[in-house]
Amino acid sequence: MKIFIGGYGPGIVTIDGGLTRVASPSFLAAHPALPVLYAAGELERGWLTAFETGDALRLLDERPSEGDSPCHVAVDPTGTLLAAANYGDGTALLCRLDGRGAFTGEPIVLRHEGSGPDPERQKGPHAHQAVFHDDILHVSDLGTDEIRRYTCDGAPLEPITLAPGTGPRHFAFAGSRLYVAGELAGTVTVIDGDRHTIVPASRSEDKNQPSHLELHGDFVYVANRGPDTIGVLRADDLSPVAEVPSGGDWPRHFAIDGDRMYVANQHSGGVAVFALKDGVPEPTGQVYEVESPACVLIM
Repeated sequence: MKIFIGGYGPGIVTIDGGLTRVASPSFLAAHPALPVLYAAGELERGWLTAFETGDALRLLDERPSEGDSPCHVAVDPTGTLLAAANYGDGTALLCRLDGRGAFTGEPIVLRHEGSGPDPERQKGPHAHQAVFHDDILHVSDLGTDEIRRYTCDGAPLEPITLAPGTGPRHFAFAGSRLYVAGELAGTVTVIDGDRHTIVPASRSEDKNQPSHLELHGDFVYVANRGPDTIGVLRADDLSPVAEVPSGGDWPRHFAIDGDRMYVANQHSGGVAVFALKDGVPEPTGQVYEVESPACVLIM
């Protein structure tokens, strides 16, 4: 097991002290079968980089993200497709990978239009996360309150629409059920067929901008920026289980490995380690100092 941390510091960091310099690698993803890591360079002229992993990261390939400020990248379960979400202009990218995990062929650029009711955050589309599920590419759009859907050839499908002003950010599937963190509304929504259940992501009265959401076991975990907590909800009915301090300021992302949770607290510059006991994160007291961390990847 190796832990890689991306963010807005000098590059990709490993918790054993390694550093690979690359500009603004705000999100990282692993190839499902090869020792290859992908980084989204969150720049106005967005960039995607592929690295071979080993004792150190070695550059394998790179290409433009075809949009402004890519903030998420994902690889499909077959290891033949990569998708990226560009927050700045809402563009998503779909491209093929060869047998080495390098980029190949002409990319499919998925441009989008639309807006939402929030005059500051929803003037236009803002793609935030790309997820492959059941051979369909799903892209959350914070600006239009939609989960956009495409075939793996890039053909558009009917989107999933959320309540106006939700601002969907990260999301996860459990079979046919879809769980969505609403950054603007401060909510978690579960969609099961035509039924939408919406609950607050935090019980705090502080303004909340949820970031990452993940399913693990019987629980939904959500990082709450503002309250600076990790919320734990039951997956079956979204009832609250616990809410614990994130171990720092502005929890942007977390990763779970077995009974350990690693929380990237962006503004306080650290990755806090928690032990999961009966599903509830408990602080271990261990914090890895990393400049402006935004993503934790465990390979």
